[in-house]
Amino acid sequence: MYEQKGLDDILFLMLYGGATMLAVVSCFYLLLTRSNMFSSMVHPPKSLRRWAAAFMASVAASHVWWVVLGLYWLVDDRLMRNIVAITLDRLSFVPLMMIVLLRMLQDKHRKLWPIALAMLPFAVIAVYCIITHSYAFEWFVKGYSLFIGITFIIFYVYAVRQYGRWLHDNFSDLEHKEVWQSLALLAFILVVYMCYTSNEGALATEYLAQVNTLIIIGFVLWRVETLQQLDAENTEEMVTDSESLEGKEDTAAFSIPANIGTQLEEHCKNNQLYLQHDLTLKQLSTIIGTNRTYLSAYFAQQDITYNTYINNLRIEHFIGLYRESVGSLRSVNAMNLAQQCGFRSYSTFSAAFKRYTGTTVTAWMRQEYLR
Repeated sequence: MYEQKGLDDILFLMLYGGATMLAVVSCFYLLLTRSNMFSSMVHPPKSLRRWAAAFMASVAASHVWWVVLGLYWLVDDRLMRNIVAITLDRLSFVPLMMIVLLRMLQDKHRKLWPIALAMLPFAVIAVYCIITHSYAFEWFVKGYSLFIGITFIIFYVYAVRQYGRWLHDNFSDLEHKEVWQSLALLAFILVVYMCYTSNEGALATEYLAQVNTLIIIGFVLWRVETLQQLDAENTEEMVTDSESLEGKEDTAAFSIPANIGTQLEEHCKNNQLYLQHDLTLKQLSTIIGTNRTYLSAYFAQQDITYNTYINNLRIEHFIGLYRESVGSLRSVNAMNLAQQCGFRSYSTFSAAFKRYTGTTVTAWMRQEYLR
């Protein structure tokens, strides 16, 4: 921004100021409002909102200190200006962004101190380079930032997969719970960073940096407000049960009550409990008179997840309703029938239907019509 071209470009200055104001407004919105502008039915985690608000504040602060350092302080010392500003960035919104992404994963409270430890070298090298007025700082930042970014993405891919397995093992509905989109955001950020550092200071890359900022703010705001709060008490218990089963390759050695299958047939299938939205593994285990550990082990023994079990029952219910409607010569709307069967979204129903039947809903309905 501090090349004369950037200062003379009104459109860029408007974009820069707009990103700053959007971050400020988003911060106050997350801190001060209880309503959800995306969906009134979704109640996001409070801790995630607070961390996201802190991240928004750091984004706005970053835009401010780059202006202050570039126009009013250290104007003639580009190296010192970059050391101070970049270090502030690496110690504020970069770790906060990582924390926000980790707090989206509600299967467990992952430790945050490794993030602080990973940022410590930035502070150390910054102090050294300020004292010695060394240009080694810029090379260190580029290399170490890339290392941190790639390492975090690898860890986050593993964590999201772990979180996804936990969701499938404990929840009948996954809507407003999955966070796989954050992986795409991480990859995008890394690509933009590589483009920026390879052509730092060019006006085109400064535009790219601000567009990147707007995308990040929009994504974080949307994701925070559309991510459903999961029961904290249930979460801790589910993690404990899940960990207690890890390493048990032979679930037969785990003393699973012999009547679980019968109890599921009687209480879940016959009473159509699967039609209930957000029926959790804990709730079902209580209803059938067992505990979640035994029920999890039972599903593992059947080589399915809890989510798959519930969705299969819903698909069977859909097939029954469809054939009944066709037999009675009533008009059929697949989307309406899917909602009656417990699915919140048609896309989820369509994916579950294809996994269960091996064909699409449309193709299956066509085959049924020709029978």
